[in-house]
Amino acid sequence: MAEAPLSESVARIERALQRIEAAAAARAFDNEQLARRNRVLRTRIEEAIASLDSLIAQELPDAPSN
Repeated sequence: MAEAPLSESVARIERALQRIEAAAAARAFDNEQLARRNRVLRTRIEEAIASLDSLIAQELPDAPSN
């Protein structure tokens, strides 16, 4: 009789571990997607700032260039 509750407990623990592993994998995927979006956004912002710097330099020819 003691074996049945023990095996049920072990089965519950295994199912809980599977849920934890699935959640961790999903979170890792979400983090990677967020990091990828961050890289794309950072690149776009850098390009926009470079364009603005170029426009400003054209309007102010005496401004020091970087």
